[in-house]
Amino acid sequence: MRNSFFQRSLEWVYDTFKNDTSKMLIATGTLGWILSSAAQIGAIFSNSKISAEKKSFLLPQEFMDAVVNIVAFLGFTTVTKKCIAKMAATGKIAPKSVREFLNNNSLYKKQVGKLDFNLDDVLKKYPENKEIYENYKSYKNFATTMGTIGASILSCNIITPIVRNYTASKVQNTYKDIKKNPSVYNIPQGSMKV
Repeated sequence: MRNSFFQRSLEWVYDTFKNDTSKMLIATGTLGWILSSAAQIGAIFSNSKISAEKKSFLLPQEFMDAVVNIVAFLGFTTVTKKCIAKMAATGKIAPKSVREFLNNNSLYKKQVGKLDFNLDDVLKKYPENKEIYENYKSYKNFATTMGTIGASILSCNIITPIVRNYTASKVQNTYKDIKKNPSVYNIPQGSMKV
């Protein structure tokens, strides 16, 4: 079979991500977090050496950990990518050939950096400057990709642990409060065990 499902899938991936590598990094990073979280939750759930009582604590903890990891990664990398893409689209950051084109064109020189200015639209109007447009697209793809890589590193190593520790602390303090005052939460006395 010449045009197999696998071949069509590869073509779809290529067509979807060929002009936006950062989008691929965000998608694969998010998928990686989802799969690793599912594996961790599945391992706890299926481990017969872990008591039901421990599972009742560990499973919600791992689920919340997964939510924090996925949301922090997806949110931070997406926002970073969009900010860098906007900076490139407004000409705030651009390769030398694009800056020269803009500086030599009185119509656009004063528009650079304004939020309503869009280099994608401007450069498409000049088919004779195809090389400049290609430089711009390559630069924008490179800048958003590097920004996404940096954002994913920050998200995974700084933001996620801070948010995770904060939420874990809040849950732990609530659990301690419930143990001290079970009647406030309508929990029968003595039903909670450590």
